[in-house]
Amino acid sequence: MTIRVLICDDSSMARKQMARALPKNWKADVTFAFDGRHGLERLKETGSELLFLDLNMPEMDGYQVLKAIREQDLPVLTIVVSGDIQPEARERVRKLGAIDFIKKPTDTDQVARILRDYGFLQPDEFETGKARPGPTPPEPTPVSLPDYLQEISNVAMGRSSDLLARLLKVFVKQPIPRVEMITTSELSMAISAADTHTRYSAVCQGFLGAGIAGEAMLLFADANFDEMAKLLMYEEGTTENLQVEVLMDMSSILFGAFINGISDQLDIKLRLGHPTVLGQHRKVGDLLDYHRSKQEKLLCIEIGYELENTNISCDMLILLTEDSVPFLKQRLKYLVD
Repeated sequence: MTIRVLICDDSSMARKQMARALPKNWKADVTFAFDGRHGLERLKETGSELLFLDLNMPEMDGYQVLKAIREQDLPVLTIVVSGDIQPEARERVRKLGAIDFIKKPTDTDQVARILRDYGFLQPDEFETGKARPGPTPPEPTPVSLPDYLQEISNVAMGRSSDLLARLLKVFVKQPIPRVEMITTSELSMAISAADTHTRYSAVCQGFLGAGIAGEAMLLFADANFDEMAKLLMYEEGTTENLQVEVLMDMSSILFGAFINGISDQLDIKLRLGHPTVLGQHRKVGDLLDYHRSKQEKLLCIEIGYELENTNISCDMLILLTEDSVPFLKQRLKYLVD
């Protein structure tokens, strides 16, 4: 019997990876959806029995899709596939009705075990305990470099959010990473989460690896320092030294986990340099002034972290040099071929 399967993810890269993770001999009719709203429409059109669902999507995110499935009593079993690996995220999707959770990047053996455990995969389709990736079903959208970077950033972001959540005992809201090629003069305009009237402090840290170079930058609003210091369990008091400690601790948590996540996915070693405070209590444009003298293009990845039930948010930029682009394109070609 053929199983009707829907893969719902806003990333064409992730949809292809999920399709390739399905067992080769599995009798399945696979269709795709590119966001949550489209996913609900496709569920009703196709009568899919099994849904592989991403969490971070535009229009409707995975949490909203799960709520809609429950409210509309749609006859589908859902497995969440996400880079958001916070324990709270797993608990929330289970409460909303998901039967299981798979972390990105997808592991073929784990997918096969889950399908077998829930009766979707028959013994003759599961060869000697090893599921082999089969050909990708038709997928009309090609994978672009921004889409590729957005997806690996999504996975790396999940690692940094998970570390932050465990250390501070909070839930970190996961945004959709923004990826674009910009000039250095456009850098301040590229920071969508920053308020031009708010004063920020910033720290940056360079990184380097085989074929890749760039810097990570963290922008932290001055109004967030006191609340952040309490979460980090610092002694009370607002001093310049304390704020620098907050900046350094936050950058250490977020930069380290994020860069390691990128390194693992690209299968290279990225080395972080020493962190540097760019400035304190200044407007965004002033903090980024040192870039204006450089005549170059940058591949910019922006992630806005927000801690739930707090007023704390911060903006992280990963700025890759234009010289890094050929290496990234080569990695993309290797993965999609």
